[in-house]
Amino acid sequence: MTATKNQPTTLDHERALAARHGVRFIGAVDEVGRGALAGPITVGITVIDVESVREFPELRDSKLLRPETREELVPKVRDWAVGHGVGHASAQEIDALGVTAALRLAGTRAVEQCAVAPQAILLDGSYDWLTAPEPDLFDMLADEREPVGLHLPLATIIKGDMTCQAIAGASILAKVERDGIMTDLAVSHPDFGWEINKGYATAAHRAAISAQGPCDYHRKSWNLTSQADSAHGEATTKKAK
Repeated sequence: MTATKNQPTTLDHERALAARHGVRFIGAVDEVGRGALAGPITVGITVIDVESVREFPELRDSKLLRPETREELVPKVRDWAVGHGVGHASAQEIDALGVTAALRLAGTRAVEQCAVAPQAILLDGSYDWLTAPEPDLFDMLADEREPVGLHLPLATIIKGDMTCQAIAGASILAKVERDGIMTDLAVSHPDFGWEINKGYATAAHRAAISAQGPCDYHRKSWNLTSQADSAHGEATTKKAK
């Protein structure tokens, strides 16, 4: 069944995943900022206890909610979940690692904040960027590096933020925190309009980059000024995933 904007979210996917793996604590993950020209990639997670969680049908994809509604829901989501977290990967980390590895890094940081660890994960979208890749020789020789990626059962859900309550909650946590970061950064970098565009590729944002040059919070590996790119921006180089 195709998800629609007015379709209520449920806990059906969360309960099905718990039953499939015989577990109790389900984590739900969503990201924001993947296609922005500036600022971090941000990943939110909620962890629910399927044995005690209550229905929370007011939860929706964060993009469908008014900013003030998202803000009001943040403390309610935190109280509703038994665990939650928001992790970030900086513009410099995105440039160094590439998008997929930066998402994995931000997601790992989010999971580490959870008071209750998830036993299985629902991930918004169609691609698993959160599971740890198979280690290669470089990984084995670099023990001092931050461990990145999860070793848990994981299911991807297309438009999960429109159907799954726990993913919708994670999307709200991630978007509110990242929007706040970009609004704060706009105070010291007023030329780029981040309080409005939140780092995404609007025409005004691209024009400001052309006029002022990029700053430290821009993703230098992105094509920052080309109008030929989509509104979400594109990386100009393919980094290791």
